[in-house]
Amino acid sequence: MIFNRAVRITQFAAAFLVLLLFPCRVPGAEGLADKLVVYKSKRELLLYRGGKVLRSYRVALGSNPVGPKQRQGDGRTPEGTYTISGRNAASAFHRSLRISYPNAADRVRARRQRVNPGGDIMIHGLPNGQGFIGAAHRLVDWTDGCIAVTDAEIEEIWRLAPDGTPIRIDP
Repeated sequence: MIFNRAVRITQFAAAFLVLLLFPCRVPGAEGLADKLVVYKSKRELLLYRGGKVLRSYRVALGSNPVGPKQRQGDGRTPEGTYTISGRNAASAFHRSLRISYPNAADRVRARRQRVNPGGDIMIHGLPNGQGFIGAAHRLVDWTDGCIAVTDAEIEEIWRLAPDGTPIRIDP
């Protein structure tokens, strides 16, 4: 019995030493994103952790991408600071992450202009059943104001960007 305990302790110590000397890198082990930034003019989405870029993606935007979203139906992607406020695994666009648009400033601006600011702005994959389009979707800005990536990319973003993650959308 004492011999068995000594063997187990030795095995545990050896395993612990191996982990210390040879740490393994698991994909995604660098951690979750703590910030997302979209550069509309570059059609680029960056995921950050601790000030370092974890991932970058090429994106398609709203069909009228220049300038901030003004009202529902204008085809523009918003500009400003928001958060990831929810997720939809049963989206019409593979998966989608909700962006907290409109924020308070967007609502005030829309109220002054007497327009509906719109909503349902997402980061999403391709329309269901059309994932075969892949990266070619980026040849044209085609969304109603959302930020589109490939299905594989939204799967990765889904894993790395938890609800509450800040997202800044720049011109």
